[in-house]
Amino acid sequence: MVSRVRVWLNRTYAENVFFMDQLRRNPSDRAVEIHATHGDPDSPVLAAADTAELEPEGLSPAAYVEYALDQCARRGIDVFVPREHQEAIVAHRAEFEAAGTALLAPSAEAAALFRDKATAYQAAQSIGVPVPPWRRVTTEDELTSAVEELEADGHKACFKPAAGAGGVGFRVITRAPFSLVHLNGFPGPYVPLDLVVQAVREAGEPVDWLVMPRLEEPEVSVDCLTGPDNRIRMAVGRTKNGRRRGFTLHEQWLEPARRLAEGFGLHHLSNIQFRMYGEEPVLLDVNTRPAGGLHQLSLCGINAPWAALRLALGEDPGEVAPPFLGTDYTVVSGPRPVRSVSLPQQRVDEADQASVLSAVPVGSVGVGAAEVLPL
Repeated sequence: MVSRVRVWLNRTYAENVFFMDQLRRNPSDRAVEIHATHGDPDSPVLAAADTAELEPEGLSPAAYVEYALDQCARRGIDVFVPREHQEAIVAHRAEFEAAGTALLAPSAEAAALFRDKATAYQAAQSIGVPVPPWRRVTTEDELTSAVEELEADGHKACFKPAAGAGGVGFRVITRAPFSLVHLNGFPGPYVPLDLVVQAVREAGEPVDWLVMPRLEEPEVSVDCLTGPDNRIRMAVGRTKNGRRRGFTLHEQWLEPARRLAEGFGLHHLSNIQFRMYGEEPVLLDVNTRPAGGLHQLSLCGINAPWAALRLALGEDPGEVAPPFLGTDYTVVSGPRPVRSVSLPQQRVDEADQASVLSAVPVGSVGVGAAEVLPL
C-alpha cells in the first residue's frame, strides 16, 4: 500500500482551494492529506483542508521559521508549500529537510532576487530577457520626473510597489483633475497625478515604487515547473485579453520564461508574466510561487500541482507537456465553504513570540471534514 502524503500550505491565496482539489484528484492511488494555516478565519483554504489552524500574528521572519518547523514536526508534514515568509523559510531548507519535510519552493537565491521587482528586471536584462523602461522612485520629485519622461515619449505612466504581489498598489496616472468622472461606476486604477504627488509629500516617509509605461495586452502568464537540477519540466502560457482567456505554447513567451526559470533557480512552481511594449513582449513580473490560476491548466489535461508534488518528493515526473490546448474560456466566481465557527486570532507582541510556539491549546472544533485547532 502506498503511504499518504501530508502537505501544508501557509497563508495561501483563496484560489488555491483548486490547488488542493487537484492534489487530491491525482492519477495515482496515493492519498494526499492537506494541512492549512491562515490569519483569516474565513479563508476558504481552511475549510477545504483536512486539518487547519489559525496562525499567530506579529511573528518576525525568524520566529515564523521556528513556528513553521514546529508545525512540520507536529503535523508530520512531507511537503511544505510556503507563501508567507517564503524567503526566510527557504533560507532554512536544510533544517526542514532534516525534519523530514521537503520544500516546494524556489532556491534561497531566487526568492531573495525576485522579491524586489527592480532587481528582477536587472537580472532579466543581464540574460537578454526584454523588460520595459522603468525607474525606481522614492520622492515626489522623482515621481514627477519619471512620469513626465514617460509622457514625453508618448506613454501612459503607471506605478506599482517595488515589492508586492497580486497587483496590489498598481495605479495608472492620469492628468485629468479629480471629478465625478472618478466617482461614477466601479472604482478603477486611474488616479490623478496631483493627488499622488500630494499623498507622497504628506506621507512623511519615502515610497518605494517602480514607474513604467502601462503595458498592453495580451498578458501571458507562463506556468513553469523546474527541478532542483535547473532543468525545466513544464512551461505553458495562459493568455489574457480582456475577459477572454486561452493557452499558448508560442516560443516568444516560453523561451524567455525558460531562461529565467533555469538560469536563476526558480525551482518547483513559478509563474512568469509578460505583456506587450509596442510590438515586443517584455517581462511584467516573476512570481516564485504557484499562480492562483494554475488550476486552469487542467483544461489542457495537466495536473500541475501533482507533478510538482512528485518532483518535491524526488519522483521526477519527466516532461509535463499538455496533450492538447484547451479552448478559449472566461473566469467566473463560485461559492466555496468557510468554517462554521470563526475563532479569535491571537495577536502577538515581539516579546511574546517565543512563548507562542509552545502555547498551543489542546481543544479543537470540528467543521465538516476539517479539524480546526485555534492557537
